[in-house]
Amino acid sequence: MNDATDAGLDLSSCAREPIHTPGAIQPYGVLLVVDPLTMQVQERAITQAQVLEYFGDPLDQHLDGVLGGALAPYRRHLDLLAPGSSVFLGSVQLGRFGRHHVLAHRSDTHFLVELEEPVEGEPGSLEDLYPQIRRFMGEIETVSDIATLCEIGARHVRALANFDRTMIYQFDKDWNGAVVAEDRNDRLPSYMDLRFPESDIPAQARELYRRNRVRLIADSDYQAVPLLRSAAHADAAPTDLSLAVLRSVSPVHLQYMRNMGTGASMSVSLVSEGRLWGLVPCHNQQPRRVPYHVRTACEFIGQILSLQIALKERAMVVEERISRRAIQVRLLGRMAGDEDFMAALGRDEKSLLDLTGAAGAAIIHRGQCVLLGQTPGQTQVNALVDWLTREHAGEDVFQTDSLPASWAEAGAFADVASGLMAISISQLHDSFVLWFRPEVMRTVRWGGEPRKAVVDGTLSPRLSFEAWKETVRQQSTPWQDVDRDAALELRTAIVDIVLRKAEEMAELNEQLLRSNKELEAFSYSVSHDLRAPFRHIVGYSELLGSSAADKLTDTEKRFLATIVESAKSAGTLVDDLLSFSQMGRSSMGLVNVDVGALVEDVRQNLVMETEGRTIQWNIAPLPRVEADSSMLRLVWQNLLGNAIKFTRDSAEPTIEVGAERGDNEHIFFVKDNGCGFDMRYVDKLFGVFQRLHHADEFEGTGIGLANVHRIVSRHGGRTWAEGELGKGATLYFTIPYSQRGTA
Repeated sequence: MNDATDAGLDLSSCAREPIHTPGAIQPYGVLLVVDPLTMQVQERAITQAQVLEYFGDPLDQHLDGVLGGALAPYRRHLDLLAPGSSVFLGSVQLGRFGRHHVLAHRSDTHFLVELEEPVEGEPGSLEDLYPQIRRFMGEIETVSDIATLCEIGARHVRALANFDRTMIYQFDKDWNGAVVAEDRNDRLPSYMDLRFPESDIPAQARELYRRNRVRLIADSDYQAVPLLRSAAHADAAPTDLSLAVLRSVSPVHLQYMRNMGTGASMSVSLVSEGRLWGLVPCHNQQPRRVPYHVRTACEFIGQILSLQIALKERAMVVEERISRRAIQVRLLGRMAGDEDFMAALGRDEKSLLDLTGAAGAAIIHRGQCVLLGQTPGQTQVNALVDWLTREHAGEDVFQTDSLPASWAEAGAFADVASGLMAISISQLHDSFVLWFRPEVMRTVRWGGEPRKAVVDGTLSPRLSFEAWKETVRQQSTPWQDVDRDAALELRTAIVDIVLRKAEEMAELNEQLLRSNKELEAFSYSVSHDLRAPFRHIVGYSELLGSSAADKLTDTEKRFLATIVESAKSAGTLVDDLLSFSQMGRSSMGLVNVDVGALVEDVRQNLVMETEGRTIQWNIAPLPRVEADSSMLRLVWQNLLGNAIKFTRDSAEPTIEVGAERGDNEHIFFVKDNGCGFDMRYVDKLFGVFQRLHHADEFEGTGIGLANVHRIVSRHGGRTWAEGELGKGATLYFTIPYSQRGTA
């Protein structure tokens, strides 16, 4: 860092520090910088001076001849390295200095060859750590939410690396970070739920984390070993060490660690769809080196955790977008059939508010103002429109979660309108649809006051990481991309469909096509991102089992078999998820269906699943309905299949199927005397990945009832359930009566 006076202090100087070209390494091995054309060593950093005395200086020497020729057998592997990639070459005996792990990296200009000193007592191979990895994979199989995923990830990484504290650290849209999960002992304090400012990990540091997924600092007081170069390359640009494991780190970061009371740290990057989602920071009070194979196992867990987080986030976004599309279709239907679109929107207040998750809305068009829900007064709304017209003319959408920060006058009604989403709906008039969100006053707990300190005129990391509370006022909950997209799509509908009355159906079809494309992209991404890794796990595990069969103990073979079984199970889960996503975009063909005949046919097809048990079936006469027959068949397959499965342990299994007539719908039910469920968790029953029983007890992926819910919803029906542990369950669904009035 550069010296600076208080008056001229540049808070961005940390972000400009050349951390990717430190010109030094941490003192735990050897780094050689090799010219890819001549294979001559141009730079070297060697921790032990005795290595130089024993082997001679490698500068300007061919790689095959340095260090007693130890690297010659690996020369062919370097030619296969693509720029930006790395490879573990194995271990070599470095004379009397013992075995060293060898890693190679290919930057845009050089090969980087690292020889890392081993750690006493380290595992001999990654296979030694498979039981722990397998336990992690087993625990996340049935997890439905990201918070629990993070808790499991923090616990297992700490168990592998044996640090005093391991956290999951998530970035927000402004790159501030928050600790969302933690596992620790009493040596270091808890940072759970604390926030840290963007300046703690500036942009170039985040890019390094994205490119190099594991970074270890074994001792915050280490003495860096300089990277020396030959005279012939003295004037060359500093070498980029971004990919190097031994790369030295910024003195400011080391001071930051010491201020935190940590003697060692390791970070595993969580990268979701190419973007740095967060980190798994590990801290130890005392210096600690983590062996290569343990770091690799932690990186593997980080990759699986990243994939699972991406999958769950993507599924939530897609489901939310589909939900918003359904709301929009309702609004479009009202507007398309009414010349007065303001009146049409006003008659469905709930849908208009739900479209963006707002508490209030205002429609302003040709001097008229319609207020819905919790809003400022009409005079205040008109003043807001004047400000939008003046300051944000030409913008299709304007959004903020802190309106008073942009327009001081809004402070007078911040309690109902701290958040604003506004769309312009006319190029000729000052016409807008506005959505409001109220103030959510909250206390943010920062990990220390989020400002760096000046020590002796020099910028320094802050000295305290005690919880520092900041009260945030005049802010609403933030708007999400799905809110903005829904508002923009409504704007398009108003301008292009209602106001101009042109191509009504074309625009509606475009919305449906977009929804289908999103689902197709989702399906492809799932198959691409998840299927391949699980195939690799199965393939490589089976290869390991076959190639090393005579060397493996029965216990090790059982470990491998469990890995293969778990990966295949995960592949089945992916297939079920694809089926679920495709169900939402399949076209429906309504026909008159004999439900009684359909149920009997499904029951006969499920005979094999009874496993020879005698089941008492009580099937009442069932009515005919207007429905998509193939979709309705899938509903009955799931419901009857569940009843068969969950009566497996019943002494006298009984399954009852019946129907009742409601005011506007047929009510069907499937009742069994099986294991039942706790009604406290009934709200989870029809959700994706939701399971109320452990996979060891009853097989399944947790998607079947989600499919039932989706199919019934598409028919305009409802689903619900009743049950009691040990006494069975009853699952209900409805199908509305025919539009033609026949029941």
